Amino acid sequence: MAGFSDRARAIKPTGIRRMFDLAGDDAIQFGLGEPDFQPPPVAIEAFHRAMLDGRNKYTSTGGLPELRRKIAESWSHLEEGLDESSVCMTMSGTNALLDIFLAIVNPGDEVLIPEPYFPLYPPDVVICGGNAVTYPCRFEKEFVPKIEDLESLVTERTVAVLYNFPSNPTGATVTPSQRDLLVAFAKRHDLWIVTDEVYDKIVYDEPHVSFLGAGYDKVIMLNSFSKTFAMTGWRIGYVLSPNKEAMEQVTKMQYYVTACSNDAMQYAVLEAMERAHWYPDHMRIEFQARRDLITRRLNGMDGVTCHTPKGAFYVFPRFEMPGLNSEQLAFEMLNEGVLCSPGSAFGSAGEGHLRFAYTISESEIDRGMDRVEAVTKRLRGLSQDS
Repeated sequence: MAGFSDRARAIKPTGIRRMFDLAGDDAIQFGLGEPDFQPPPVAIEAFHRAMLDGRNKYTSTGGLPELRRKIAESWSHLEEGLDESSVCMTMSGTNALLDIFLAIVNPGDEVLIPEPYFPLYPPDVVICGGNAVTYPCRFEKEFVPKIEDLESLVTERTVAVLYNFPSNPTGATVTPSQRDLLVAFAKRHDLWIVTDEVYDKIVYDEPHVSFLGAGYDKVIMLNSFSKTFAMTGWRIGYVLSPNKEAMEQVTKMQYYVTACSNDAMQYAVLEAMERAHWYPDHMRIEFQARRDLITRRLNGMDGVTCHTPKGAFYVFPRFEMPGLNSEQLAFEMLNEGVLCSPGSAFGSAGEGHLRFAYTISESEIDRGMDRVEAVTKRLRGLSQDS
C-alpha cells in the first residue's frame, strides 16, 4: 500500500522557518542567519565570466582541483599533508553534513549531537538510519559541554560525536584546552569527530580553535562559503579531512546526493579566496560592533541574561518570563514586529531562550531592541500583577 516513510514522518518542520513564514514585511528581522552583505564584487564578476567562458557543465564529483588545492592550503598551517584529495566540494554545508553521515552511520548507530543544536543535525542522522543522542551545552558553562556528560551517553552503538564551534545558535567557542579534552574523549572511545566550522572566519576575541591539527586522524570537517563570503544563496561548501579513506567514502556519497557542485561558481569562490581574502575580516569587524550593541541592550533589560558570543552572529539570551515558553515569547515579539527564533527550535535545552541574529544594521538593532524591551516590560508587569 502506498504511504510515506517513517523517516519523513519523524522529521518536523523547523521552528525557525515557521516564524519567518508568519512575519510581516515590516518586521525587524533577527530571524534567519544570513549576512546582510553581498559576495565580493570580484567573485560575482568571476562567476559571470566563467559562465560566458562555457563553465556550465558537470564537474568531477570532488570539484575543481585548483579550488580544492586552495582550500587544503588554507588549512595546512594546522594539518600537514593536506592536498586536493583531502577536500570534496558540496552544494552547501548542509549537503556536506548529509554526505558525512551517509558515509559513517549505519542503521541503529548513535551520533552524539550538541543541544542546543543547528536544527538539521538530528534529522540528518535519522535520514541515515541512525539515532541522534543529544548532549547538553549549558548556559551556565557558556554552552561548552562537560566531558562527564559526554561520557555518560556513550554506548557500544556510538560511532561519532559532532562539535559545532563557533556555535549556531549560541555563538559559543572553545579554548585550545577545552578542544583538547573533547578530542581526548573521542579518542578514548574511537569515535569520528564531525566538526562543523562554518563560522570559522567570524570569531571576535581570540583566534579560531579548530579540531583539525589536534593529533587525531578521525576528524571530518564540514564548512561553507555562505558565511565566509556572504554566499548563502549560492549553496557551496566542502568536506575536508586528513583521513584519506573518509574522503573516498564521503566523495562517493556526494556523487549519489548531487553528482557534483556548480561549475562556474567554483571559479568564483576560487577568485574570492585569492583576491578578496580580506572580505571576511571586513564583515567580522561590522558584526563585532553589532554584537557589542545587542548584548549591551539585552543585558540592560530586567529578566534577561545574555552571554557575549565569541563567534558567529547570534545571541542566545535567557528570558525569565513566568508562564510563557520560548515559542509563546517569540510570538509575543512577533506581534510587536520583531522576528526572532524560539529557543525550543534548537532542542529542548533551548527552552527559555530566544535566538537573535544580528545581521542587520546597528540602527535597526536599536529599534528592534526598543520593541523587545517594551515586550519584556509588559509581560513582566503582567506576571507581577497576577
